[in-house]
Amino acid sequence: MLQRRGIKAVISALENDEATLVLLERGNEDPELDLIRKLCNEKNVKIEEGSQTDIWRMSTPAKNGEPEHAIALALVGRQPNLSLIDVFGNGGLIWLLDGVQYATNMGFCIRTAEVSGADAVLISNKMNHAERSAVKGSSMKATRFIPVHYTDTEEILKLARENGFRIVVAEDVGNIPPWEANLVGDLLIVVGAERDGVSQETLDAADEIVRLPMNGFIPSYNLQVAMSCLAIEAIRQRK
Repeated sequence: MLQRRGIKAVISALENDEATLVLLERGNEDPELDLIRKLCNEKNVKIEEGSQTDIWRMSTPAKNGEPEHAIALALVGRQPNLSLIDVFGNGGLIWLLDGVQYATNMGFCIRTAEVSGADAVLISNKMNHAERSAVKGSSMKATRFIPVHYTDTEEILKLARENGFRIVVAEDVGNIPPWEANLVGDLLIVVGAERDGVSQETLDAADEIVRLPMNGFIPSYNLQVAMSCLAIEAIRQRK
């Protein structure tokens, strides 16, 4: 679990050098939040402030003995501001959106990657400032909590090879279902553009190509559905 919920848990995460980002309820005058701010300053941990609704949406369910309404959350185990080089250097599970065009789809995919515990999202589409803002909004601001880099496919594949990542592609030319693919270890999972799918460059670099089972008349799933299926299967295998 990447989240620590509540004041005591956040303080403990900071004291143990586990927290990489802290989210606090904006305008709340609880004096213990001042201690959290002091610790964040000492530990050089970034603070995000959100509305009560924002904190509620981001918070995991309360456990026994915890207040129902958390006013402080900490991110642990993932560094949201890693450079592209460090993303690959750290290893883990990285998603590549290969040629995806629509900001809404990118945002939904980033949210799915963050929720499922991925380490980064890479988008092979440079995009302008306004388009990136639309991506951020569609992701429910999940971009605050996971590295997101806009770059080109060639650079991503090069870094994946140099750092020993296996490449698994989701495309309808695949010959195995997700549950037969190897989704553990240092892994780059690729989903493709809404119309054209995954680029030939990426297909040629793939270690495995998976195909989601489809029994209907329409020949493909929505992009977010395809990604969600792979994300959940990756969670199952990696646990």
